[in-house]
Amino acid sequence: MKRILLYAVLTAGAVVSVGPYLLTASAAFKSGQEILTSDPWLPPRNPVLANFAEVWSRYDFALFAANSLLVAVAVTACQLVVATLAAYAFARLRFPGRDALFWAYIGTMMVPQIVTLVPTFVIVRELGLVDTHVGLILPFVFGFLMPYSVFLLRQYFKTIPESIEQAARIDGAGTGTVLWRVVVPMSRPVLGTLAIVAFVNTWNNLLWPLIITHSEATRVITRGIAQMQGQFNQQYHLVLAASAMALLPLVAVFLAFQRHIVRSIALSGMK
Repeated sequence: MKRILLYAVLTAGAVVSVGPYLLTASAAFKSGQEILTSDPWLPPRNPVLANFAEVWSRYDFALFAANSLLVAVAVTACQLVVATLAAYAFARLRFPGRDALFWAYIGTMMVPQIVTLVPTFVIVRELGLVDTHVGLILPFVFGFLMPYSVFLLRQYFKTIPESIEQAARIDGAGTGTVLWRVVVPMSRPVLGTLAIVAFVNTWNNLLWPLIITHSEATRVITRGIAQMQGQFNQQYHLVLAASAMALLPLVAVFLAFQRHIVRSIALSGMK
């Protein structure tokens, strides 16, 4: 009886979590009239592909997707490199005030992102990076989500026995070699998890691109969809078709890295 109840709760949670995505995918194939007249949970009576073609023809959707992909991949790669270096320094290197500096840095996680938006914009503006791809990327590399990434990696690095690193040093490896050839390969599960978190967060972000960009050349997919909601009033079939296309890269990333997420949760350390 307990197992049945458990599965019922898990099934209900799965439906609540996955339901909005299924409704979006289903509604993307409905005509404008059918969306307004049919129940949202019903599949399309006559699926249409014209919604997707209309989105591509009215907007430079390929450019928006390319901008989002460029920014998300660059942020993910840079965050992994910077967070790995910082986390290893906090986990293994010894210097005065290391722990106090680490906890002070982690304390910035409690500061809401909205509080730092104006100072971040002023810095980017003074650097002359407004409405540029670099201006979209830099705040995510050194600000948003970085404390979380450093904290997670630092805690994972501390579970790796120091004897393994000492053995590498006896063989003549330096600090850089130990980090990139010993520690990083052993940390692939947590790095995979952080890659997903960074990619999804950057891809879905709307507030920062809305503030820092104003031309189509740097417009990302979230801002493009937001503009569609303002211009195409009540044409939900176009907005949902664009939203469905925006979900595809996220699904692909999750399917590619899901085993790393499971391993990072299950792996508690080396014995």
